[in-house]
Parts: sequence; structure tokens; C-alpha cells
Amino acid sequence: MAFNAILEMTGRIAKITLSGELDASAAPAFRAEIERAAEQRPKHLVLLMHDLKYIASAGLRVLIFAKQKMGANIDIYAIAPQEQVLETFRMTGFHYSIQILDAYDADEMDPR
Repeated sequence: MAFNAILEMTGRIAKITLSGELDASAAPAFRAEIERAAEQRPKHLVLLMHDLKYIASAGLRVLIFAKQKMGANIDIYAIAPQEQVLETFRMTGFHYSIQILDAYDADEMDPR
């Protein structure tokens, strides 16, 4: 399944909808969206992961890059990751670096 990343900025919230498989060949496209988002200096990075089937270590490296590029104060939210993606987060300890939520409410300042 082809990877897709779509960035949407709402105020200080960068929301990226991810779908498909985020492997090494797709990581540059994800990184490009992260760089576009970083230019807007967001306070929150919201990753809508409902349709993301797989994330490889290259995808995790892009998430680490996001934290470095956007600064330590950026809040990163993984919204509705599938079990396989969530398991990758747990196996690598990455779930300690982000907030994992079941849903995102666009009407509120912060995801819930």
C-alpha cells in the first residue's frame, strides 16, 4: 500500500494525516511534510494514524527529527494508531516520547 502524508495547519497545530506503510522508501516524503510543518513553528504536532498500517525504524527516525527540528517544547500526539504501529512504539520505547490518544477534537486547542 502506498504511503501518503497530508499536512494541514490550524493555528499553532500541525496536523499530518498518515496512511499506508511508512517504510524507508516513504520516510523522505514524511520528512518533507515535517519540514514544511516546522516552518510554521507549531506548538503541537498531531499525527492522525488511523490508516497507517506500518511504521519502520526510518519512520521513527523522522519522528525523532521532528522533535529536534521543532524543539523540545513541541507536543507530539499519535492519534488512533493501529496495533502494529503501537507495538512498534512500545518495542522501541518511543511511546514514552509522545502522547497516544484514541481521538482528536479539532474544535479544542489541544487534542484529547
